[in-house]
Amino acid sequence: MNESVKKTIEALEKHNMKATYFDDQDSAVNYLMGSIKDEATVGIGGSSTVNSLGIPQKLIERGNKVYFHWLESTPEGMDNAREKAQKTDVYLSGTNALTEDGKLVNIDGLGNRVASMIYGPKKVYILCGINKITKDLDSALIRIKENAYKNARRLKLDTPCAHTEKCNDCNSPQRMCSVTTIIERRPYKTEFEVIIIGKELGF
Repeated sequence: MNESVKKTIEALEKHNMKATYFDDQDSAVNYLMGSIKDEATVGIGGSSTVNSLGIPQKLIERGNKVYFHWLESTPEGMDNAREKAQKTDVYLSGTNALTEDGKLVNIDGLGNRVASMIYGPKKVYILCGINKITKDLDSALIRIKENAYKNARRLKLDTPCAHTEKCNDCNSPQRMCSVTTIIERRPYKTEFEVIIIGKELGF
């Protein structure tokens, strides 16, 4: 664990957020699966990190009821999954950036992911690769903007950033950057845990 990670964990804990570190993905996934009860309902926000770790499939195979709009094939099914995910026992998400002074910074298009991180589910787990850690809020916002085009391309959106690889602060109908949230302290009615993994994960 490097000094940046240590500072981040200390800051999160001062902000009343539990923080756990693992060197590798398998250890983190095993810990998470052991922490979620078999009977728990689980909502998942749009997260390349969570998806890449195979967590949705592991939960489904084990018998958990999972609401994850990426698994749906119709707009109606996706909307239903987003809505149901907001009232689950457990909610899983990544974060766009995590600052060394303990802030989780996210930018959403619809806002369902950040809304569920803040209020609704009983327990929230945030999974974060070390590539998401930044020095401060300004660098967090820069990081998010610089990497937004990767998600635009993944979603096959026709936004300026998908073509230029940089933020144009656009007014595109498909703009992904509509809602910005900064979680500075644990939302007081939500159990909250940040799992930091010593690998580069997500965008």
